[in-house]
Amino acid sequence: MTNSNQMTYAEAGVDISASNAMLQRIKEIVKITKRPGADVTLGGFGSLFDLKAAGLKDPLLVATTDGVGTKLKIAIECGMHDSVGIDLVAMCMNDLVVQGAEPLFFLDYFAAGKLKPDQGAAIIASIAEGCRQVGAALIGGETAEMPGIYGKDDYDLAGFAVGALERSDLLPRSNICIGDRLIGLTSSGLHSNGFSLVREVIARRGINLSSQAPFSKGLSLAEAILVPTRIYVSSILSLLKRTEAVKGLAHITGGGFQENIPRILPRNVAAEIDLTSIPVPDIFFWLAEMGNISEKELLKTFNCGIGMILIISPESMPDVQKYFESLGEKVIDLGSLVKRTDHGVIYKGHLI
Repeated sequence: MTNSNQMTYAEAGVDISASNAMLQRIKEIVKITKRPGADVTLGGFGSLFDLKAAGLKDPLLVATTDGVGTKLKIAIECGMHDSVGIDLVAMCMNDLVVQGAEPLFFLDYFAAGKLKPDQGAAIIASIAEGCRQVGAALIGGETAEMPGIYGKDDYDLAGFAVGALERSDLLPRSNICIGDRLIGLTSSGLHSNGFSLVREVIARRGINLSSQAPFSKGLSLAEAILVPTRIYVSSILSLLKRTEAVKGLAHITGGGFQENIPRILPRNVAAEIDLTSIPVPDIFFWLAEMGNISEKELLKTFNCGIGMILIISPESMPDVQKYFESLGEKVIDLGSLVKRTDHGVIYKGHLI
């Protein structure tokens, strides 16, 4: 007997067929992330990784998780979804490599108010590209359609990364000391932090995201703001395999220098940074002007042009700089470690 009042899951806003269609599209996409230890076959309840196949003898596992944050709102508003997955991978993998770990595998969580297979496939493709760049297998994830939690055009992303290293290679090292040098690797722009402030500036000033970016020739404002987070894994790992000169690494994310560098320092040591040495990208000056944002606020919210910091001994400085430059990296001599009297980070000079 049929009942005209019968309800279906689809009527409630969840279309399982859309999820299945997206899964079929991404099965081919993720094959580019295959690596020793994982065959990247999707569709099971869980995913396997053969740690022995990775060739480690006395391994430690390192796990990280992160998201893209409110940068996604700009991507959604502008219909630009083909780089946010790189942001997701970068935010997790850059945290992973600061402990000296080689990325092994990645899982994603993709939740939307209404699944759109084309959009979803573009997002997963960008996640797969990020994984390819770091040599990690995209071994699984979860896709959820959640009407009522998200608007029909909204979605959110979370990522989960696992890496491994030999126990003897764990960073930071215990020999970090006063006199060690701080060198920075440049960022690609905003990366994925501070976007609630960025969006507030845009809203208050009534800025059109499709207009020409005043600080990036040939790009719209949306394109310039959505430039994906730099992934530092390959260059960092290649250096770590060549030398033991690196004593510590700090990924500069939310909280800037003052929140992230002290996390790897002994309690009696502070980082003294010469702000005049930093080649600050124009996007930060633009934000400061448009939002009347102080230097102090910029420093505690954004990376201000430096996405990764290395701590090395003074005698290792020339060799490390030369190696990075051979890779095309721009290396910035930021300052040194000094005796701590109060704050974990001391600034000299000014950004603006």
